[in-house]
Amino acid sequence: TESGSVFAFGENKMGQLGLGNQTDAVPSPTQILYNGQPITKLGCGAEFSMVLDCKGNLFFGCPEYGQLGTGIWDHPEGLGLVWDPGLQGEPVLLRVSGVRPAGSGIWGIPGFGGPGSDADPVPHSQLVLDSQKRVFSWGFGGYGRLGHAEQKDELVPRLVKLFDFPGRGACQIYAGYTCSFAVSETGGLFFWGATNTSRESTMYPKAVQDLCGWRIRSLACGKSSVIVAADESTISWGPSPTFGEL
Repeated sequence: TESGSVFAFGENKMGQLGLGNQTDAVPSPTQILYNGQPITKLGCGAEFSMVLDCKGNLFFGCPEYGQLGTGIWDHPEGLGLVWDPGLQGEPVLLRVSGVRPAGSGIWGIPGFGGPGSDADPVPHSQLVLDSQKRVFSWGFGGYGRLGHAEQKDELVPRLVKLFDFPGRGACQIYAGYTCSFAVSETGGLFFWGATNTSRESTMYPKAVQDLCGWRIRSLACGKSSVIVAADESTISWGPSPTFGEL
């Protein structure tokens, strides 16, 4: 809402609504109660959710594939703190319903938070852009969707090295079903993962050569299709069979 409150509804068997329970279904909007800063952004994966507050703190979900970045696979209930930008690299403990369980430490990332930050969850992985134009990913590593040149699950946030150089940072990130995109600060579009899982995966970020020279304004991906607003045009692509979405 305009005041920064968050309401959740729908399936909740994995605690993905952050309401402090695992009720099978919540039929009407129910406010998430927590003591924290106003929420500015949110996103939904398959069985987990993520919300970002105005200070850059990142919250809650279901870590079946490590997508919460906490180093554990258990199923928290309620609103759990995953990423606190104010701790400047000190260990962070996952907080679930006010309780700090043992053995759930992660590393905070310096500089995360502020108006330049963004987070985009997909079914079983996470993609995050910090205020220093760095990209981090974690969770399910299949199809190279994390951009680390290996198909390994990552239980804590891992830096995508390509964007960690002066003048080569990212300014936008987009997460697809089995792939990821980033727009560099110089305007280039980069892709990694797979839009067609029957073909070879792109294991680390590579420039989309067909769109070199285009000014990318925004992008969205479905399970296999991609649509881009570039300059004054709209461009779409995806593998067959398609169902009119292009």
